[in-house]
Amino acid sequence: MKLIITVIQDKDSNRLVNALGEQNYKTTKLATTGGFLKEGNTTLMIGCNDEDVDHALEIIKDNCSHREQMVAPISPMGGNADSYIPKPVKVEVGGATVFILPIESFYQF
Repeated sequence: MKLIITVIQDKDSNRLVNALGEQNYKTTKLATTGGFLKEGNTTLMIGCNDEDVDHALEIIKDNCSHREQMVAPISPMGGNADSYIPKPVKVEVGGATVFILPIESFYQF
């Protein structure tokens, strides 16, 4: 048995949870915050049998798209804010970061 932990953008979460549910994957949804963009994201925990991991990964890949987003940089700490002119930069967001962990045992009460 494996535990798949995937971090995705909030915009992709409902679509992915629905797609996983249609294939009978049970998910636990956690609200999390990313460290790079300081924006909300979603972390899903998905338990599945070893032979189902590749199928679950395909569902994740099909439902979490990459896209570009304009982001305004954060003003420098301790610097002179008067001379700081924020210039939005284009960054790639979306997709999924996936961790797969072995599960020694599983209990449901």
